Amino acid sequence: MALLSDVLEWLQALPQPALVAATGGLVLAECTIGLGFIAPGEGGLLIAATTVDSVPRFLLLWAVVTVCAGIGDSIGYLIGRRYGVRLRETRLIRKYGVDGWDKATDILRRRGAWAVFFARFMPVVRTLTPAAAGTSELPYRKFLPAVVAGAACWSAVHIGIGAALGEAAHRLEDYLSGGALILLGAVVVTVVTIHLLKRRRKNRAAPQPPTPDAVPQPPPTHPAADDDPDLEPVR
Repeated sequence: MALLSDVLEWLQALPQPALVAATGGLVLAECTIGLGFIAPGEGGLLIAATTVDSVPRFLLLWAVVTVCAGIGDSIGYLIGRRYGVRLRETRLIRKYGVDGWDKATDILRRRGAWAVFFARFMPVVRTLTPAAAGTSELPYRKFLPAVVAGAACWSAVHIGIGAALGEAAHRLEDYLSGGALILLGAVVVTVVTIHLLKRRRKNRAAPQPPTPDAVPQPPPTHPAADDDPDLEPVR
């Protein structure tokens, strides 16, 4: 009858240091170019945030996630400085994020350090912006404050949403029957799954070269019956 509540209580019963460390590790991996396409950092943060039921827990998770996001972004920045514009032609970027890379570089060109801050709230672009910033040679003294500010705001928003969802689930338990709780849980899982599938499909989308059939062919030329054979075009 209390299926959803039982899951939340099980999460809350997990060792707090291990849960916070695992969440920070997922966020760090997502912020690092390459791992960001497979590590569910945002989803892991929302799930972990459902266990937040006090101010100390909120502050601890917020601090760890902010630091880990800053470290991951700094690693991406150093990769961009090391490899430069060659990153765009790598197999990883060509497979998952050419459009995101182009968007990140365009925003950086127009907005500078502000682009680093706002990119934190944009999926895919968030993963690629640090490396693009390193490639564009944005000074690290401007990059780091923007990263920390963006990570702090992003983590606070997501932890707040997750904590609110966890509290709402506990309150709904008093009003909903067991079947309704199961239905609610199924709806939540379905929505999250659809979101992740759409995100993965978007990440994998890459421009494909036109197939031979798609290339328009010139109409065939046939000499008239009464034309001189000697004037037939040389093939």
